[in-house]
Amino acid sequence: MAATTATAFRSILLASLSTAVPPSRAFSVIPRVRSPPVGSITAASSASSFFFRSPPADGARPSSSSSSTFGAASSSASFSVAASAGASSSSSATGLQMSYSDNGASIAASADADDDDDDDDKTTADKKEKKKKKKMDVPYGAWKSPITSKAITAGSVALGSLRVVVASRDNAENSSSSSSLYWLEGRPREGGRYVLCRYSPDDPDRSERDAVDATPAGSNARTRVHEYGGGGVSFGDDGGDDGDGDGSIFYSDFDTQRLMKLNEGSDDEPPEALTPDDDHRYRFADGRAVGETLYAVREDHADPAPGGARNDIAAVNVDDGTMETVAAGNDFYGAPRPSPDGTKLAYVTWNHPNMPWDATELRVVDIIGGDGEGSSSSAGNESEDHALIAGTDGDTSVLQPLWHPLTGDLYYISDESGYYNIYRARRMDSSGSNSDEEAPPPVNVLPMEFDFGGSSPGWSLGEQGFDFLDDGRIVAAYNRDGATRLVVADVVNDGDGTATDVTEYSGDDGLPMQFDGVVPAGGGNDVDDVYFVGGSPRSPTSVYKWNLSTGGPAVALACSSSLKFDESVISEPRPVEFPTVLGTAYGYYYPPRNDAYESSSESAPPLLVKAHGGPTSCAGTSFNAAVQYWTSRGFAVLDVDYGGSTGYGREYRRRLRGSWGVVDIDDVCAGAQYLVDQGLADGDRLCIDGGSAGGYTTLGALAFRDVFTAGCSLYGIGDLTALAGDTHKFESRYLDGLVGPYPETEELYRRRSPIESVDALSCPILLLQGAEDRVVPPNQAEMMHDALKEKGIPTCLKMYEKEQHGFRIAENIEDALDSELAFFGRVFGIDVPDAVELDIVNM
Repeated sequence: MAATTATAFRSILLASLSTAVPPSRAFSVIPRVRSPPVGSITAASSASSFFFRSPPADGARPSSSSSSTFGAASSSASFSVAASAGASSSSSATGLQMSYSDNGASIAASADADDDDDDDDKTTADKKEKKKKKKMDVPYGAWKSPITSKAITAGSVALGSLRVVVASRDNAENSSSSSSLYWLEGRPREGGRYVLCRYSPDDPDRSERDAVDATPAGSNARTRVHEYGGGGVSFGDDGGDDGDGDGSIFYSDFDTQRLMKLNEGSDDEPPEALTPDDDHRYRFADGRAVGETLYAVREDHADPAPGGARNDIAAVNVDDGTMETVAAGNDFYGAPRPSPDGTKLAYVTWNHPNMPWDATELRVVDIIGGDGEGSSSSAGNESEDHALIAGTDGDTSVLQPLWHPLTGDLYYISDESGYYNIYRARRMDSSGSNSDEEAPPPVNVLPMEFDFGGSSPGWSLGEQGFDFLDDGRIVAAYNRDGATRLVVADVVNDGDGTATDVTEYSGDDGLPMQFDGVVPAGGGNDVDDVYFVGGSPRSPTSVYKWNLSTGGPAVALACSSSLKFDESVISEPRPVEFPTVLGTAYGYYYPPRNDAYESSSESAPPLLVKAHGGPTSCAGTSFNAAVQYWTSRGFAVLDVDYGGSTGYGREYRRRLRGSWGVVDIDDVCAGAQYLVDQGLADGDRLCIDGGSAGGYTTLGALAFRDVFTAGCSLYGIGDLTALAGDTHKFESRYLDGLVGPYPETEELYRRRSPIESVDALSCPILLLQGAEDRVVPPNQAEMMHDALKEKGIPTCLKMYEKEQHGFRIAENIEDALDSELAFFGRVFGIDVPDAVELDIVNM
């Protein structure tokens, strides 16, 4: 039910795979110390009100970039884009040219190189005359917009999962050493397939993003482990996360889920299937290779029943594909990470009913042989016999382990402090004890009241929110005051305490407003070179390169979208906070924006409230064409971070414990009502939509409250009892924590199921569903549709073939957007230009 990976509909439109950066601070810890930024909206719920000033940027989910004019107390830097988006900043007219402004200047995007020349010829008088052009007076919602559904998908890809592979790592001092930058692209115009790409700006066959495909034509490098996947690509001889590669690429083939081996340098050599053709029995993810062994999460589907999969960590021989179990016995596994010398393996594991953000364990096991020559564990393969490093209390989330390449110490993120901070455990001996008997227990090396690790840690495999430079310094990112901060610190010469020589970088130093997925450039690059994925509310997600020493504007290497819309139709998000039942909740308000129109006959616009998926996830503010689609037509949009959302610390994230279907519904309703009270929305034209868990919140708000007049559920949940017994293993016990143990609390499940309260429904509902969804099965939408029809409520169900949990195919993404607009237009009596035809039952 996650929004980051599962809701590919949203992630494609945001043109990002996993770049979301979390909001900055938990409401309950950081008091107001200065006024909110210009344009922000706040509602004090008490005298000691707390102000949230930090729009989140997707985890990497899905991600999110902050507004360039709201919330950044220490920086007003913003993007400016010219020419067509697509390639290197140093390339010709087809390339992306990005610059920054120190005064918050906004983006101006032209249609092509010829248009740029025309703009250059315009006189100041011409521009002033253009501004004087009379606006058309048209009702809200009926404005014509250049941001069409086809324009959104036509030139957009998803970008994420950056990885640097260094050639000849053993000769790092040799100037001939080099590195290659890879990333994943999700391509809606190619059936939504995932393609591994290598940055190659000098290759004559390069794409508009200055890259070439590394995986074969037609292949789809995507794993279905946990159904949400992540970590579907690995590289040969990783050398314990030091980036060293031998030219081999391993990836999961989506159609068969077999592990494939590709020698990229051999143009005529097809990929080799490493694992057997076993009728989709095995799935693999999040692999790391050392020598002849690839350590990966393995999911065994010998039992085809929902929830019947078995998970473990396997050692796969990269020559013959033979497999050996290294860690087993628990319900779930993630992040297998071999130490730099290949003698130890760290991994994360957890059991039902916990989710990875609830409680996990970090364990380490010795590898027999070491140096990649062995794969067996000296302690056997049962996890309970492996050294327990963190997560001993059974109530702490520990994720993203990573060995230090120079010291051999083990680092990880943990919410032990109340926030996802970065911890260090000194190198251990074979018993799991520190090598030095006097060495201290794990220490928080960067203690902050902010979350590291990405926007929604735990939903996807392969996540990594920090890394190490070649000289041993740690590099990490977090969100603060509306912008992402890059932190670099010495963790080699800090003794046994917190990091020293801590330096932070922000937009003032040339960084984009929002970014995530930072990786060192390595190889022949400067030790201070880093890559990351970032963006802003006005510019699509891009891959950047930046130097810690020289600073200056980050160089855009590749852009996720060729969208070119004038700033006159782009709405800037405004961070809002509003009172709700449990205190304060947060969101992002997008006012209607299309400078060609006005609506003088109406006092306020219709409002679309968006409930994000997860529900343990968060909203984002990066360039989201799906939001601009609405605002450029005259709708206002409120994207709500209801209680339970990530990025505000553990206390806020846990508001949903036992209260899903209560707290989230309270908050989306409170947000809508707050905007009505402020005169920013029409109380008679309030609609709501959401995908997956957000679809449940949508249906619940319509069934249990009398605030909204229409709604759209995208692959949402109508029957909690049906979901409890018919979903995939990863989330099969998720509801235990969100609602209560099942079937012991079956009556509570029924009371909170919208389908059980159809009699209370009275407003039209649109249902959009993927026919191959294994997370929220299609029967959820079908049952809800049948119930609505029987009661006589206007409803429409659209079932999209070849779609799973979230929409990835361009035609379906387009139809979903256009259908929702047409549906709300019919309900509100808005004459939507060029509206698609809908078969709405009972209307």
